[in-house]
Amino acid sequence: MFMNIKTFAALSLSAIVAISACKKSTIMPNLNINYPAAFVVNGGDNNVQIVDLATNKVKETIGLNGATFPHHIYLNKAKSLMAIAIISQDVSGGHAGHSSSAKGYKVIVLDAVTGNERQIITTTSLPHNAIFSPDDKELWIGQGADIGEVLVFSTTDFSQIKSIKVGKQPSEVTFSADGNLVFVANTGDATVSVIDPSTKTLKTTIPVGIAPVGAWAATNGKMYCDNETDQTVSEIDVTTQKVSETINLGFKPGYVAYNSLTKELWVSDATNGKVIYYKIISGKWAKQGEVLTGTDAHAITFSNDFKTAYVTNQGAGTVTVIMSTDHKATATINVGSKPNGIVLNQ
Repeated sequence: MFMNIKTFAALSLSAIVAISACKKSTIMPNLNINYPAAFVVNGGDNNVQIVDLATNKVKETIGLNGATFPHHIYLNKAKSLMAIAIISQDVSGGHAGHSSSAKGYKVIVLDAVTGNERQIITTTSLPHNAIFSPDDKELWIGQGADIGEVLVFSTTDFSQIKSIKVGKQPSEVTFSADGNLVFVANTGDATVSVIDPSTKTLKTTIPVGIAPVGAWAATNGKMYCDNETDQTVSEIDVTTQKVSETINLGFKPGYVAYNSLTKELWVSDATNGKVIYYKIISGKWAKQGEVLTGTDAHAITFSNDFKTAYVTNQGAGTVTVIMSTDHKATATINVGSKPNGIVLNQ
């Protein structure tokens, strides 16, 4: 059977396109990130940018094939792997009522030195983040809407080890600073679930403010939960697993980070593009000052010595560098669209 020249040409072109698409999806960056760097997730550009901390400039960009709105990012303790949650929707305006009706939910695990893809874990609903256990043996992921759960995977072969029921619409999953407990912010029912990571069983459920997004670890024996709708932060005592103080902010929090050097609590003011810092005065957290960053200030991370802070500004497409000791912004790094998650490989 013979085909005319037009049919042959069309089929040949289709074959070329298919082969090209296949090659594109398997291209590996093969980088060599052997320098101090910040890994910035750009939700609007569907990529991860590598900022050289010596120059405060973007040095590499890793495209996330098939990803829509990558969100938070975590490194394992060995700094050999990074996990990026793909949430398939824009939550830069807030997390309350985040949907689980979109498609393409997954977690992408990349080599933190080469940028090459190591694993893709597909989830049935929105995975707000994926975090490695302190011993690097497990990867913990929250997902779900009316019925939330935390999925635990082995990092040896990425097989699922356990599923643990939690509250509604789980967002950030975090470990306490000592690694002995796991905290899950349940955005849909104003609670935080506490899990024993050794037995992988639920220990207790803590009522907090409305629309909690993350319970962030601190080295002072506390966790700090940012409640978007209430515009508060709930301080949770890790030992008692109870709220020890509620901090009234007067703005929508984007993130909370504790500075071990200055003993300050830093909260990003997403509404006004600032970072507000607090200290304990007469036994209570009290506002001490603020630093202008950029529109829709979001994630905060500190250098190993806690002397430098890095803040992602989702609306501005920048990262602000701040000296922690004098609260002065020293640099603005231009990155991609809607940067949210950030982590350092120090």
